[in-house]
Amino acid sequence: MLPSLPGDPSSTGIVRLRRHLHLTTAALAAFSAAFSAGAAFAQGTIQLDQVVVEADAQSAPASSGPVSPAGETSARGVANPGPVDGYVAENATAGSKLATPIKEIPQVVTVTGREELDDLGVLQVDEALRYSPGVFASPFGADSDTDWGFIRGFQTTQTGFFLDGLPLFQYAFASIIIDPFILDRVEVLNGPGSALYGAASAGGIVNLSSKRADGERIRYMETGITDEPKGYVGFDLGDRFSLASPWSYRLTGRVLGGDDDVDYADQFRGVIMPQLHYEGEDTRADLYAIYQRDDSKHTNGFLPYAGTVVDAPYGRVPNDLFVSEPGPDDLKANQTLLGYEIEHDVNDVLTLRSNGRYANIQREEYQIYPFDLDQTDRVLSRGAFGHDTEADLVTLDNQAILTFGTGVFDHRLLVGAEYRYYGVDQVQASNFATIPDLDPINPVYGKPLPALFAPYLDETVDLNSLGLYAQDQIRFGRAILTLNGRYDSLWTDRDDRTSFGNDYDNHEDAFSGRAALGYEIADGLVPYISASSFFEPQIGTNTLGNPVGAQDGEQYEAGVKWAPTGLDAVFTAAVFDLTRRNTLQSRFVGGAFINEARGQVNSQGIELDARVGLADGLDLVANFTTYDIEIEKDANPLFVGNRPFVVPETFASAFLNYRVESGMLEGVELGGGVRYVGKSYADNLNEFEVPDVTLVDARIAYEKEDWGVSLNVNNLFDEDYVSSCQETTACYYGEGRRGLLKAHFNF
Repeated sequence: MLPSLPGDPSSTGIVRLRRHLHLTTAALAAFSAAFSAGAAFAQGTIQLDQVVVEADAQSAPASSGPVSPAGETSARGVANPGPVDGYVAENATAGSKLATPIKEIPQVVTVTGREELDDLGVLQVDEALRYSPGVFASPFGADSDTDWGFIRGFQTTQTGFFLDGLPLFQYAFASIIIDPFILDRVEVLNGPGSALYGAASAGGIVNLSSKRADGERIRYMETGITDEPKGYVGFDLGDRFSLASPWSYRLTGRVLGGDDDVDYADQFRGVIMPQLHYEGEDTRADLYAIYQRDDSKHTNGFLPYAGTVVDAPYGRVPNDLFVSEPGPDDLKANQTLLGYEIEHDVNDVLTLRSNGRYANIQREEYQIYPFDLDQTDRVLSRGAFGHDTEADLVTLDNQAILTFGTGVFDHRLLVGAEYRYYGVDQVQASNFATIPDLDPINPVYGKPLPALFAPYLDETVDLNSLGLYAQDQIRFGRAILTLNGRYDSLWTDRDDRTSFGNDYDNHEDAFSGRAALGYEIADGLVPYISASSFFEPQIGTNTLGNPVGAQDGEQYEAGVKWAPTGLDAVFTAAVFDLTRRNTLQSRFVGGAFINEARGQVNSQGIELDARVGLADGLDLVANFTTYDIEIEKDANPLFVGNRPFVVPETFASAFLNYRVESGMLEGVELGGGVRYVGKSYADNLNEFEVPDVTLVDARIAYEKEDWGVSLNVNNLFDEDYVSSCQETTACYYGEGRRGLLKAHFNF
């Protein structure tokens, strides 16, 4: 995992947490109160008008599930739209917490379904984001231990990733990595999501939806190998326990291992996900567990600008150079997730949901990486870093969903209460003084390595939060009004076990909201406007030792969505203005670092997206994004008015896949994609540029009913490029050409 970015929540002292659940009783009491209020409402608090539902030609089959204001239903409940059929999803949950037609969600939302994930040859979650508007994916190249992404110019990795609607909150080096083989879809919500999810990234969120047992018989096997080589075997098995049983199971897993495109950087991963599903007349329930083991070595990073982006006196650093030491370099990670979802239809009006998960992450790392200040010689100065981290994450999210009419208004009202606990116990140490240098052209490994210095960080931190929220999706005539409000209370407690004794505790409250109005013109055309606010907590103190408050800000967005009748397609165009304030930063004054919460960045941009599935076997995904991102306040006044490093000005992508559906070549598939990444800056002074690059992807496949083979080649022409830099001493090569040959069969 790469160290955090300056200006992000973990940048001023990488974090601190442990287990401390003293708020559980209060949280459960709030949940009970919310549910009791909902049940009383359903028993006759108001007189409900009759709701007449007309089926949409493209909607899911009729079910016992609740009906949205748009008249669409989900066979898997109010909050699970199920697998995507082809490349075009009709519904998403990321923008509303409920399965909602994408055209009715008042922010840019894109969905990558299982078929598209397979066609793209995705082996890591961030690879699934490369064809989504507004998302700069894999900014630090191939990094197998972290899924990195920027949405609308802001890093979303630590607070913006969710699994089945619950956060995968991560801090410092306690990353939670989800293997994409266990996923059904990847949803991206562009722009703030705090009004729904509480503490979340300013730029947006990525909601991963896991494969679920649904009573269907599944017998699927898949194997693949890359040219590095790296190989894997995956399986997906499911069925009912008996024909008449309401219970079904699903068991999904994969084992992956082999080399990477960087010398000595081998990788092993094993993941398994067992689950049970219950489907009654009015009740649906899921129980699941995920266990994943990673054992790998680190890939590229922290290379000098001179030697990667431009020539150094000795030329370029090879893009397959292993900058660490093959023997001691190591990452070992274990993660366990245990979760449940329960949904019960009380009557035609009220549905109750409860969604909870416990996650435990254990990671231990030792890494050596460059910090080359003198880029004129053929020597890479290096430092060593190690940590031992364990983190726990508990989330409970209880909801009541009411679907009713009042006069000419059709409502789908969501009220909920969410409790979160995050605790981390970590020790970090380094040695940047006596680690042997490395010749990048003729590296020699195996020199004696001195020990790490005494830990500079030894701490636990507990973060508890309780959020109460409501959303009303109101339909009247062709108008669609969406109102959201959420109130969160957060408690932070740090125990510093070093000699500094910098303990602290903090309590803060935050309100987030969203208001939006859309109007459905004939043939599925919906222009909309929305305004939303957000917050993102920060763990740390200023120079005076006082805890800092959360980052916050607001966004204004206007756009149009079109889901034309008779065509399997969704088109989106949007403009936005997004501001993030109160970022904790450090500046060097009088020989010492001063910590202040004063950073502010504004992002304005345009996003275009098209997703089309044609009846003759042609699928198309295309998008375009351009930004104007400006540092408006900063601890360093010289940065004000400039563009932040890493993020490109413009990027675009398109992927086309064609299936031959008849004749002698029936079953043959041809696909190809183009990804353009515009120039970015390597420093916040904007003195050094990282040039743009155009990458080409390609695939060929042959599919029959029960089996298939395919070949994917990413970066077909093996472009040698730098994906981004964080200052001129930390540049990252983009992924080189990678071929993936895979085969699958159903039995």
